[in-house]
Amino acid sequence: MNYSHPNETKPGLNEIVIKTVHYDFQKMIMEKDVPIKMRDGITIYVNVFRPEKPGRYPVVISADIYGKDALTSDTLTRFNSTVGVVQVSLFTPFESPDPGFWVPNGYVVVKVALRGSSNSEGAICPISSTEAKDYYEAIEWAGVQEWSNGNVGMNGVSYLAMVQWPVAALNPIHLKAMIPWEGVSDMYREWAFHGGIIEIAFNHYWYDFQKIRNPKREIENIPQRQKEHPLLDAYWEDKVPKLSKIQVPMYVGASWSTQGLHNRGTLEGFRQSSSKNKWLEIHGRKEWEYYYARETLERQKRFFDYFLKGVENDWLDTPRVRLEVRERFFEGKLRFEDEWPIARTNYTKLYLDGKKMTLSPSPLKDEVKVTYKIEQGVGHKQSAAFDILFDKDTELTGYMKLRLWVSAIGSDDMDLFVGVKKFDRRDKEVLFPDFNHIEHGHVASGWLRVSHRELDEQRSTPYQPWLKHQRLLKLKEAEIVPVEIEIWPSSTLFRAGESLRLVVQGDEIVTSSLMPLRCGHGETVNKGKHIIYTGGTYDSHLLVPVIPHKDE
Repeated sequence: MNYSHPNETKPGLNEIVIKTVHYDFQKMIMEKDVPIKMRDGITIYVNVFRPEKPGRYPVVISADIYGKDALTSDTLTRFNSTVGVVQVSLFTPFESPDPGFWVPNGYVVVKVALRGSSNSEGAICPISSTEAKDYYEAIEWAGVQEWSNGNVGMNGVSYLAMVQWPVAALNPIHLKAMIPWEGVSDMYREWAFHGGIIEIAFNHYWYDFQKIRNPKREIENIPQRQKEHPLLDAYWEDKVPKLSKIQVPMYVGASWSTQGLHNRGTLEGFRQSSSKNKWLEIHGRKEWEYYYARETLERQKRFFDYFLKGVENDWLDTPRVRLEVRERFFEGKLRFEDEWPIARTNYTKLYLDGKKMTLSPSPLKDEVKVTYKIEQGVGHKQSAAFDILFDKDTELTGYMKLRLWVSAIGSDDMDLFVGVKKFDRRDKEVLFPDFNHIEHGHVASGWLRVSHRELDEQRSTPYQPWLKHQRLLKLKEAEIVPVEIEIWPSSTLFRAGESLRLVVQGDEIVTSSLMPLRCGHGETVNKGKHIIYTGGTYDSHLLVPVIPHKDE
């Protein structure tokens, strides 16, 4: 059978045949460049894929600024070499639900080009209240079309998940379910600044790539806004949705692997939402490869079948949390839990020993200082590393926190980069996928600019410090201060004889030739020397989430 190619479609109604990944050749209707008028007169455009048979169907909707039409060959070539095996039909836009899967299963797929992208009018304002209102109107439009049963579900990965949080907080009437799969929910803390340290690698790459994709459109210059708004002010507040206002049922996909991007925000979206019906799935693999895997799609389908079609399929019996406990690259064990974070977590303090350079379960009596020098461009790391050898199998799943006492010589501020690593019984580092493209990542990451150390006491927990980022607390000469560093969530099993290494240093820990495709912080405030104080009156420690077996 001859199948259709996206380049052959025209604006308006198209009868097409899609060569699908799972269902061979499938006939369907594609309506291309359908206009939707916004509240301010701007027109945005959508593509609609629907079953060939007339009827009213639930809607799977996604929205972004990457383009509502199919992936181009240059995009596929650029990414496929580093993201694993991604199998989708030719009509699947970037990071979007595949119409070749959803339409044969009795859904209408709507792809929205948010304002300023593709042929939609206006300027691009990434992750803003303007975008949220546009998405709201698109959802309400989809809910009343002649081919719609009135039930709309959002779906999509990365940016397509990020835009779901703010519109879900507006609670559109026709929005009945959502699948945010790995998406930042706090643009300040997770995208633009990590612990107050400006992120310049991925942000600059991302902005430049959008200019290439939309050369004739105005796009908000986020790298410039980072310079203009270094603290969490009204500008960033517009990009941080009120997650507690979300009430719609959700099936949230997260990963341990996107440290420095989606990891934290996806889990916060799940935790902070007010949705009564919500489920969480966390994996430790590659983002797009996992999202498009058949078994993942089947779970997404069963969730939507229940909430959008009303199919009695026992979805409500699904365990609330499905997670992978990693051992090594692409190897881990699946487990189900009732909540996140795990209620039976035994938070354990491992104290820094500056003399032996180890981590100890008991406080150290003697005070010891650990000093490392900051030297720019010397080609090697200036850091301090502390190890602990596990004498029994130990699972660490959840939130780590590093409490340090520090001071600086020759500077009034410090940028601290923190990494948690796993080493096997032969003292070889165990590597993990990271930031979608990187294959030599570590267990977990944390960051802090010391002048941003002020805690929000109401939002902080014993295991997760929450920083205000509203004023700078610069260091005085020889001032020793306590700091609490949030280490992003992870799950790793350490076997007896394996070890954990805590690394603290003044620059990037995981680097790569693919650096623009990973977070990077090349503009630090560091100079002189950093001093870490351990033992005695200085309770510098790593708090780790030890998970006992359910029968313990």
